[in-house]
Amino acid sequence: MKRIFKSIVLLAAFLILTPELYAQVSIGLSVRIAPPALPVYAQPACPADGYIWTPGYWAYGDSGYYWVPGVWVRPPRVGVLWTPGYWGFDSGIYVFHAGYWGPHVGFYGGINYGFGYSGVGFGGGIWAGNVFRYNTAVTNVNRTVIRNTYVNNTVINNTTINNRTSFNGRGGVDARPSREEQRIMNDNNHLQATSQQLSHQDRARQDRGQLASANNGRPANMAMDRVNNRRSDQQARIANGASSGQLTAGESRNLEGREANLNKEVRADRMNNGGRLTGQEQQKINRQQNRMSNAINADRHNANMNRRMQNVERHPQGGGRPPREERGHEGRQRR
Repeated sequence: MKRIFKSIVLLAAFLILTPELYAQVSIGLSVRIAPPALPVYAQPACPADGYIWTPGYWAYGDSGYYWVPGVWVRPPRVGVLWTPGYWGFDSGIYVFHAGYWGPHVGFYGGINYGFGYSGVGFGGGIWAGNVFRYNTAVTNVNRTVIRNTYVNNTVINNTTINNRTSFNGRGGVDARPSREEQRIMNDNNHLQATSQQLSHQDRARQDRGQLASANNGRPANMAMDRVNNRRSDQQARIANGASSGQLTAGESRNLEGREANLNKEVRADRMNNGGRLTGQEQQKINRQQNRMSNAINADRHNANMNRRMQNVERHPQGGGRPPREERGHEGRQRR
């Protein structure tokens, strides 16, 4: 009880800190079991100019590990990039180091999150003045819609592209921060995750389909094109289900047809109501989307094969619910 009270007090102090102080004093979540392997998933197309990709990751809650989908988000201001959070193993526990925004990408454990985050730095794009330019060699961008793009194949790290290890330290990725990454880590010009990013994680926490204990390391939703975009959420589930083998081509076509019909229905309802949906129409759409989600989760024709693969991957990584503790730490990297 005393430990819980201390954690609450520490969290309250954290919430009133300015964004610049966020990087110096952060909450370290510690558990005694490794996060599951990173799932393989497809990146949705960038929804609009100015969005930056933030990779998916395993977070930890009262019910154990849960997957926070990768998502395109707007940065808090021009000129900043996202340094992903990461799990680090140290002295028998796994500590989560929160991600942050800043003018440079710092150390994120050497974890290969893909799509420009190969373990060191970020190759998915650069700022050119007030404009963000996308490297289409590693990011999914529709160049007929977004024209500020370039191609740089040298950022593709072919030596680690298939590495799905999700934590730094013994048994995981053996990487330490360089002198430059250490300098970036100690920089005061860091900004915490945006309110949209925090609500995105909270939504994932409440979705049981994201729990490792429920999905055996294969989350129902692995990535989406923007926060709280429900229809994109469904399309991403279909795409990832097909690429992973959970859905057959016929099942994918059936679900895509249902999704297309629902989108037509939404457009018709909006046209009849001045561009808006009534509460009753919104409830009806939510019911239909939930039925499609259930259909995707139910299509497990190769579940036995998946379970065999997951059992091989599970050691030493897992998704149970061990005891945990929360504690603060000041600017220290753990490995």
